[in-house]
Amino acid sequence: MSANTDGLSAQQIAQAVTDRKLSALDAAEAALARIAKHDRVLNSFTDVTADRARATAKAIDAKIAAGEKVGPLAGVPFAVKNLFDVKGLATRAGSKINRDLAPSSRDATLIERMEAAGAVLVGALNMGEYAYDFTGENVHDGPSRNPHDPSRMSGGSSGGSGSAVGGALVPIALGSDTNGSIRVPSSFCGVFGLKPTYGRLSRARTFPFVAGLDHLGPLARNVGDLALAYDAMQGQDADDAACTTRPVEPVTSLLANGADGLRAAVAGGYFQKNVFPEALEAVSRIAKALDATMTVELPEAARARAAAYVITTTEGASLHLDRLRKQPNDFDPAVRDRLIAGAMVPAPLVDRAQKFRRWYRAQVLELFKSVDVIIAPATPCIAPKLGQVNFVLDGVELPVRANIGIHTQPISFIGLPVVAVPVPLQPMPIGVQIIAAPWREDIALRVAHALERMGVAAAPTPRGL
Repeated sequence: MSANTDGLSAQQIAQAVTDRKLSALDAAEAALARIAKHDRVLNSFTDVTADRARATAKAIDAKIAAGEKVGPLAGVPFAVKNLFDVKGLATRAGSKINRDLAPSSRDATLIERMEAAGAVLVGALNMGEYAYDFTGENVHDGPSRNPHDPSRMSGGSSGGSGSAVGGALVPIALGSDTNGSIRVPSSFCGVFGLKPTYGRLSRARTFPFVAGLDHLGPLARNVGDLALAYDAMQGQDADDAACTTRPVEPVTSLLANGADGLRAAVAGGYFQKNVFPEALEAVSRIAKALDATMTVELPEAARARAAAYVITTTEGASLHLDRLRKQPNDFDPAVRDRLIAGAMVPAPLVDRAQKFRRWYRAQVLELFKSVDVIIAPATPCIAPKLGQVNFVLDGVELPVRANIGIHTQPISFIGLPVVAVPVPLQPMPIGVQIIAAPWREDIALRVAHALERMGVAAAPTPRGL
């Protein structure tokens, strides 16, 4: 097989490396060449770990030559949002301030697990400052750009992750999702993204945003690669208190079961409002493919979004209070001002938000007694233009940054697993959320795989490169 791996999935790369038709080193070099060629446009990467990638790939090739077993991701290049600890790099978390930190002495748990499965880390990815962003526009490193139209946003805060996968620089990237930061870039960049159940994947040795809402997960160009990465990263981890109770439940082998017999419903009410026609069209296509004729309404979803904002801004402010006092001018002003506002939220309001959260979770879980998945928009629109401040919806001018996550926040607020699937509309793709009950990533992934096989969900070829 040629060393040109353009267009190959992670599964195809791993099979070729295992069968000795492609060396892991050649796969790494091909990824590094793509990054060098295209990242000048996309600005997805903040750090390229070329020496490390070559050393890891050579070690994999040596194992194969010696007849040793290699993992299911053998030779697969991947990259991570720069809030993951990478040995030898300062963990930026998209900020200026963190660049003064000492280099990390150990990788994040999920990097260790990906490499144990044979994957090859090629770099760290651009992101919104301290993950408090939906646009992908970083004031310190510049914006990560949309691979289908570089004049548009990649989404945030895992913007570099979405841009790198959507642009086919790497087949798999890791991101984080507190209020929508995997699902928004997946939607804008036209890729598949998994936000697992809260506590499913370890967050150890990653820079936090809101401990009670933070999730980590993969982005990929197809569901098989998404499931392969997810399976590699599963497992309890005593270094993350939220990730110590669930057994490993592999899903890759279950994808072929499809969506037959699964009950799908469309989220109505709140999720049909403040949304552009393209988002409704995408949901309609998914619903039709799944024969989802039922509509369900998540009770008090608007209040859930408001409560998510309260918890996000207050916990985020608490984490950054010392930095806000000592280095206020080193923050992105938009991030700084929201954190300062969060520091002034009265404690009784936070308590009310947490009490409401428990009530809302119980109400939503009742819905899963009659349905297996709920379909909802991932974003209200296709990717806005870089620098766009407002959009007009139903004659009302709304701020872009505050409203991109309007449909993701009420879901991550209660930790439900979601697969964002890309619908390849013209001129730009847009994502739809496939939402399942807690710990049922397998169901969401099966449905996503069925939609992919039907051709309704697909990652389009990047057009902006």
